[in-house]
Amino acid sequence: MQLPTDSTKEQGQRLQMVSLLKEMGIHNPTVINAMESVPRHWFMDPGLVSHAYKNKAYPIAAEQTISHPYTVAYQSELINVSEGAKVLEIGTGSGYQTAVLKAMGLAIYTIERQRELFKKTQRLFDQIRLRPKKYILGDGYLGLPEDAPFDAILVTAGAPSLPKDLLRQLKIRGRLVIPIGTDAQVMHRFTRTGEKTFDKEQFGEFRFVPMLKDKN
Repeated sequence: MQLPTDSTKEQGQRLQMVSLLKEMGIHNPTVINAMESVPRHWFMDPGLVSHAYKNKAYPIAAEQTISHPYTVAYQSELINVSEGAKVLEIGTGSGYQTAVLKAMGLAIYTIERQRELFKKTQRLFDQIRLRPKKYILGDGYLGLPEDAPFDAILVTAGAPSLPKDLLRQLKIRGRLVIPIGTDAQVMHRFTRTGEKTFDKEQFGEFRFVPMLKDKN
């Protein structure tokens, strides 16, 4: 299966997008390199491809969205892990965040709850030859206890409250990055400091689609 195209024009637009992200405070070189290397237009619906390198969220299948590039880069920085780290992503969505994490050299386990979106993104992963360690249809609130513990867990949907099961799946010194709230969410980072102890940090307001239980 042939890879989708990535024209010189699209590469140039991507570099302009990354320049904006730097101006907005993204500094981690591994994140910057990943954002430069992953073609965001591959993950957009055909009618929206011309908007791929704007710092905006856009609709995808199953009433979900592809996040702002800034949000993707910001969360990728917040997990603060090194190459080879074991990372669980809750909410595969379009697969764009997955691809960025993979480009950072991380071992990615990812969960999507929407069957329509799961199948669509699986086809795209096959086309672009992106191979997460595991990609499953499931309930993100439950995490992946059989593959835990993780160096980091990154949640790409707004949770009304903190899913305690995810905290239990972190390694000691592992980090959970998750937006918590209903209408607008506050970005949180929980760092596991002991068997039952965690440090909590907050990083301002964001807007995400809601994190839902079970799977469709």
